[in-house]
Amino acid sequence: MRKLWMMAAVAAACSAAYGAAPPCAGEAEITGARILRVERNAALILSDGRALHLEGIRLPGAGQERAPQALTDKAFAELNALAKGKLLTAYAVWPKQDRYDRVRAQVIAPDGTWLQLALLQKGLARVQIAPDRGECYRELYGAEAEARRAGLGLWADPAYAFRTPENVAATAGSFQIVVGRVLSTTAREGRVYLNFGSDWRKDFTVAVAPDDLKTFTRMGVDPLNYEGKLIRVRGMVQMLNGPEMDVGNPKEIELLQ
Repeated sequence: MRKLWMMAAVAAACSAAYGAAPPCAGEAEITGARILRVERNAALILSDGRALHLEGIRLPGAGQERAPQALTDKAFAELNALAKGKLLTAYAVWPKQDRYDRVRAQVIAPDGTWLQLALLQKGLARVQIAPDRGECYRELYGAEAEARRAGLGLWADPAYAFRTPENVAATAGSFQIVVGRVLSTTAREGRVYLNFGSDWRKDFTVAVAPDDLKTFTRMGVDPLNYEGKLIRVRGMVQMLNGPEMDVGNPKEIELLQ
């Protein structure tokens, strides 16, 4: 009995030491990962040479986003303070690695601090859902909304204001969040288009590629049903005829009305 009690105590101590992950984060992929350094692209480099990618968020990028360098520096400093030299636990779901062999993880500090949430709550990151992942999206969006309501960090700067279908063209080449009502939806050559204006040659469009449609179908979402809906959508803006944004996961789209 004493042996069992001691084993339980050790297990509890280990859990406390490495923090508790939310159920949405998946299983512990790396436990007690000591962070040697934090890179400017937000990659966390472990002492054994492996790297972690903070899944589900995007730190501010001054040049590409035409935003103040001070915000980028502040976000990096905060992440450095949260991670460098710490023993962190990385939780991951499939697919667990990106093309650079970084582990795509939700990362928890020894005191239980969830790094992604901590950065979002201070307005030092935005949510960025990947086409092939989407764990913890409710928690991440909730933390972002909390900081946005309070006008914290990047949310106090016009460079990070929500765009509209009418003014988003000026931000081509950057990651943006656009709010607008879908005027019509179209399926053509295996792709679905959400049209925010009457002229697809110049108006803002959201596109869903054939392979990404499989993700929508698997999640029980038909993008054609967005017609007439007010949505908030996020991604990279590119110019193809008019401004266009490719979306690969329905979790990148928030239904507002």
